[in-house]
Amino acid sequence: MKLWGGRFAKKTDKLVEDFHSSISFDQRLYRQDIFGSIAHATMLGQQGIITKEEANTLVNGLKEILNDIKEGRVEFEVDAEDIHMNVEKILTERVGDVGKKLHTARSRNDQVALDLRMYLKEEIKETLELLLVLEETLLKLAARHTETVMPGYTHLQKAQPVTFAHHLMAYFHMFARDVDRLRDCYRRMDVMPLGSGALAGTTFPIDREFVREGLGFAKVSDNSLDGVSDRDFTVEFCAAASLIMMHLSRFSEEIVLWSSHEFKFIILDDGFSTGSSIMPQKKNPDVAELVRGKTGRVYGDLIALLTMLKGIPLAYNKDMQEDKEAVFDALDTVKKCLLVFSPMLATMKVNKDVMRAGAKGGFINATDAADYLAARGVPFREAHAVVGKLVLYCEQHGKTLEDLELEELQQLSPVFQKDVFQFISIDHCVKLRNVPGGPAPCAVVVAIKQGEKFLDEIKEW
Repeated sequence: MKLWGGRFAKKTDKLVEDFHSSISFDQRLYRQDIFGSIAHATMLGQQGIITKEEANTLVNGLKEILNDIKEGRVEFEVDAEDIHMNVEKILTERVGDVGKKLHTARSRNDQVALDLRMYLKEEIKETLELLLVLEETLLKLAARHTETVMPGYTHLQKAQPVTFAHHLMAYFHMFARDVDRLRDCYRRMDVMPLGSGALAGTTFPIDREFVREGLGFAKVSDNSLDGVSDRDFTVEFCAAASLIMMHLSRFSEEIVLWSSHEFKFIILDDGFSTGSSIMPQKKNPDVAELVRGKTGRVYGDLIALLTMLKGIPLAYNKDMQEDKEAVFDALDTVKKCLLVFSPMLATMKVNKDVMRAGAKGGFINATDAADYLAARGVPFREAHAVVGKLVLYCEQHGKTLEDLELEELQQLSPVFQKDVFQFISIDHCVKLRNVPGGPAPCAVVVAIKQGEKFLDEIKEW
């Protein structure tokens, strides 16, 4: 008989049993469910709501079930619906009628809200650890390439010279924001809903603070209706996960481009590449492509949660069963992508000479030529027009700015002098951009040290 079956005169239809059951996916919450029940049972005994002997029987039975699940000795039942009722059913079978007292002063509504928060708190910490590995990988790679000049792009057109280290540090800062977002998400998630009951609390003299402290939460929820119906934390996690995936996807797109024959900026390690079943010469960046593809999947999880929640009245509704699969999928996807992305970066070969050669084309020192004039009194807008005309002249004559004679430069502006050629050399263009956040090698070294300090502080969190 169902644990809630007293009201019903007819058994649940088999089709509804299968449709209604969530044990196929929420069984992964078994640890959190049992730990929550142990804390709850202990509190019931302490408060005299049940006897201490009964509480001890419940706690010991729950611990045995936990161990048996870990050892693979428990088979969950679909007709018990979810992890909560499966555990309670097994407990009652083992300890007798006292097992029926476990659910005193609580509901599955506050129980599942508790379990999911506990689960995500643990998983956020694991996700942060993977992000920190990626950040460390980026710092180590950047430290080796502070002098590696490459073209920077806008509109995928060559724009200005930068260093490869500077480019890598841009992603470091993206992922640093992801770290901060997960920490913020954790803080708002660190609220214990147990004690909210189905929606209106309980008439029993429970001690919510005792349970909160035992389960390691920062505070208890302030409103019983909100305690059971709040799923903001799942949306916030999926939003943070979506941003992580977006950053990984942008990076993946560049890796795909850089590893192509047209760019040749990098060579991916054989262990992180695949081949073709028909074309023997192929070496494909499938890891980066798959990460890019999985991004849409996590976006979908976020949209699924937002859509599910947007029309739900207070308090709990069965729609909310749909939160877990979306959260689990987003979490699993992000962790798998982070797990493979870091070693892919760490093992790739960087073709410094090809990057430098790429920085010599496309007039990426044109802005520096304009700056040369502006620094000598020519209004920048006029200097911009002069250099634009020089670029057009070069294109018509198959030259670069460095190829021009001084006389050719002076035809458009007498302000140009011999020192302009040193000023617009690629290395000088990069080194001169020694501003905080700039691509100059010394500026990037400072940024790397700041990045290391950031990671040290995060590790202490």
